[in-house]
Amino acid sequence: MKIYREVDGDLGVIRKRRVAILGYGNQGHAHALNLRDSGVEVVIGAREGGTGARKAAEAGFPVLRFDEAAGSADVVMMTLPDEHIPAIYEREVAGSIRPGAALGFAHGLAVHFGLIVPREDLDVFLIGPKGAGRWLRAEYEAGRGLAALIAVHRDASGEAFAIALAYALALGCGRAGILETTFAEECETDLFGEQAVLCGGIPALIEAGFRTLVEAGYSPEMAYFECVHEAKLIVDLIAEGGFAYMRDRISTTAEYGGELAADRLVTDRTRAEMRAILDDIRSGTFARRLIADTGAGSPELERLRRRHPRDIDEVGERVRRIVGGK
Repeated sequence: MKIYREVDGDLGVIRKRRVAILGYGNQGHAHALNLRDSGVEVVIGAREGGTGARKAAEAGFPVLRFDEAAGSADVVMMTLPDEHIPAIYEREVAGSIRPGAALGFAHGLAVHFGLIVPREDLDVFLIGPKGAGRWLRAEYEAGRGLAALIAVHRDASGEAFAIALAYALALGCGRAGILETTFAEECETDLFGEQAVLCGGIPALIEAGFRTLVEAGYSPEMAYFECVHEAKLIVDLIAEGGFAYMRDRISTTAEYGGELAADRLVTDRTRAEMRAILDDIRSGTFARRLIADTGAGSPELERLRRRHPRDIDEVGERVRRIVGGK
């Protein structure tokens, strides 16, 4: 895998272009602030009267409608939520974006699964910082950077990669490393990681462990400490030095018991379900389901949200008061 750093690109490529950031949310605000601090001219495209428009204006950015922003810029970066990109792109961007402009994405879903089809004259690229927008901004302000992925879907101008790399450098990502990939690889691995591990598997396992202890008669506070609070400690060790590093720093009791339990929890059936989840992602089944549910007003998402009782969060509030002394 090719990795690019600050010495590999030219910030001047993006500094001579006007950039429109569409959306001023989780990723959009960090992109806009980092680019501006790197000497790039930035305008914000946002829904009139919306929270994003207000916050962008308070931060001192020119704020335009989506179509106005797209039509005024040399580079248009879509940082809107995946589920809203297709409708906004077709309604307000496709007919407004300048001929020969560059169109960027923070995630490859809309392009990879054909939910939008950018015009043939447009450069199409992806810059995916590997972390939330607040971390992207915090690392930049600290003089460091957040690693990012870079990909080019279409090089209409012959400069698409240079534009994308300069954009990533302006975010500060060259300080940490910019890894070259494809829209397909970024999108499919990101969705799988979210669903099977980060936002699906881990929270479900944590909640199941909490409920197992509570239903067996243990206090909710003790269950929360053991199954929720300490999860961060283990993840931090893995992030700091890897799995072997983590195992070297936990007790023999924890390591031995964990190894025995792992084989009972992650079975051939679990692995088969993971492969099925990946198949749904790669086939576009998940993307179509996401867009259909959003278009209907998100009834399935609301039903899924209601599955989670509030008791674990109420216990968490009490535990955080205990450990925080409040």
